[in-house]
Amino acid sequence: MSLKSKTSDLRRRMSEAIKGGGDVAIEKQVSMGKMTARDRIIALLDDKSFFEYDLFVEHAAKDFDMDKKRLAGDGVITGTGTINGHPICIYAQDFTVAGGSLGYMHARKITKIMDHAMRLKVPIIGINDSGGARIQEGVNSLAGYGEIFYRNTLASGVIPQISVILGPCAGGAVYSPALTDFVFVVENISKMFITGPEVIKTVLGEEISMEALGGARVHAETTGNAHFFATSEQECFDQIKDLFTYIPWNNKKKADPFPVKPPQTKNFKIQNIFPADPTTPYDVRDIIRSVSDNSDFFEIQELWAANIVIGYARFNGETVGIVANQPMVLAGVLDVDSSDKAARFIRYCDAFNIPLLTLVDLPGYLPGVDQEHAGVIRHGAKLLYAFSEATVPKITLILRKAYGGGYIAMCSSHLRADFVFAWPTAEIAVMGPTGAANIIFRKEIMTAENPDAMREKMVEEYKQKYANPYVAAAYGYIDSVIELKDTRKFITHALDISESKTVTHFDRKHGIPPF
Repeated sequence: MSLKSKTSDLRRRMSEAIKGGGDVAIEKQVSMGKMTARDRIIALLDDKSFFEYDLFVEHAAKDFDMDKKRLAGDGVITGTGTINGHPICIYAQDFTVAGGSLGYMHARKITKIMDHAMRLKVPIIGINDSGGARIQEGVNSLAGYGEIFYRNTLASGVIPQISVILGPCAGGAVYSPALTDFVFVVENISKMFITGPEVIKTVLGEEISMEALGGARVHAETTGNAHFFATSEQECFDQIKDLFTYIPWNNKKKADPFPVKPPQTKNFKIQNIFPADPTTPYDVRDIIRSVSDNSDFFEIQELWAANIVIGYARFNGETVGIVANQPMVLAGVLDVDSSDKAARFIRYCDAFNIPLLTLVDLPGYLPGVDQEHAGVIRHGAKLLYAFSEATVPKITLILRKAYGGGYIAMCSSHLRADFVFAWPTAEIAVMGPTGAANIIFRKEIMTAENPDAMREKMVEEYKQKYANPYVAAAYGYIDSVIELKDTRKFITHALDISESKTVTHFDRKHGIPPF
């Protein structure tokens, strides 16, 4: 056979393989408002940067007439490319080929590209669109999932792992996204659950739709399993590209620096955002924008546990992770979900050498039977553990209330914050003035001719003595009480001077977080 004919044969084989499940299956995919797996990769990566591998891999199953079926690429596309000019590894399950079901060779393709990513120290992106395990391959399908999960764990904290749910992701398949760093979902397209509606109806007699059970909004708002919510696939890809401008490519690098731009003080000025009345709520995201470069803030898990805000901003061109109480939601209290949300984010930032800025304004942990029975002690301890364990530069700013255990948990000096600053409006105490006065001055209030007037007097006395930053500053727990207008100056200086920070821990295999 001549070179020309061999080249023609190669091109024919490639053309057949690239068609995936064929024209009819592709038309069905598009009719559901979904891109094909190949189009998704092209839309996400830099133009003409994708190089595909293992195009000609075929399944090796023989039972249930599988030996008579050819599955192009065994239902998954793998390769490498670039985002923002940086290399990444990627795989995308192809629903047009056997519903994107995972068999032995399908899993081998995924684990192979994951191994590449770990060796090359580049991010791995997985686009999930699969009907689940290929039943005809039995235990080999389960083995495939196990191999993927194991690699997710090995890669954790070494390279960024991104999961994009663009179709069904059910049964055991859900645990790979759960083990990765960031999960992206798209409205009316993403479906993620362990057991589907039919099984639930059979076992429990409950009827529920796929969307109500495990749709995108459910995971973005209710379960917290998703970090980013989009209304279209293209918006989702834009979110991923934005995320990659803030995070480093592996745990030995820093995120790319950006040109330094001052905050847009015309729209975001602290003195105009922060209320004079200590009982008035405000949006802490506006405070962040008033001090960050170009007033940019890239929020993560915006729709879940909104009483705490997490995300990325830049100071002097460098990425900083932000953890902030949100006074607009539940007065910014800590609870089960917000503790989990913040703790996981802190651990990610620490693993990838991203400094942390903590903004504090909270009355403490949320009281109540529901929270106690939901395990707020264990979940709240995760936040304490994450901040204590983090060795990156840690800067804390107390804006207003910092009461009780909440004061300690929000990266206080006792958890080894490198610098703790406070505005003159800060209130640092064991509990709020009213509750404290009712306990401390209980006898005086009860025996007074006018208990209400006495209570008001004692509350005011407590405020004057303790509801301020100066008692804590007197003990050295606050490094500086600063004016609002000097906030950015103090933060950027603290970040700059902490850049070469090193921490030595006890020799141990690993700690035991309160999972």
